[in-house]
Amino acid sequence: MFTPMVSVDIEEAHQWYEAQRVGLGDEFRASLTVVWKLLTQFPEAGPVVHRDLRRVLLPRFPFSVYYRVVGQAVEVRGCLHQHRNPNAWRRRV
Repeated sequence: MFTPMVSVDIEEAHQWYEAQRVGLGDEFRASLTVVWKLLTQFPEAGPVVHRDLRRVLLPRFPFSVYYRVVGQAVEVRGCLHQHRNPNAWRRRV
């Protein structure tokens, strides 16, 4: 499950990558799909970075996916560029 802000994060990144090269935004989304499959199979794959918030890195792209494990579900709280404000992810806790 994605929080509303995650959809905004993903769409902004997709548009930026598409503006750089047609098809690159789709490659970005494919990378997210790989991470999503990992998290559905192994929800505790990412290390805890703050309280119960975990992080995994996207392959090939400088983005981190921040998420929590809530019961049997994975709640994605953010998909943020790694060079963005280093405390931006804390607002997603």
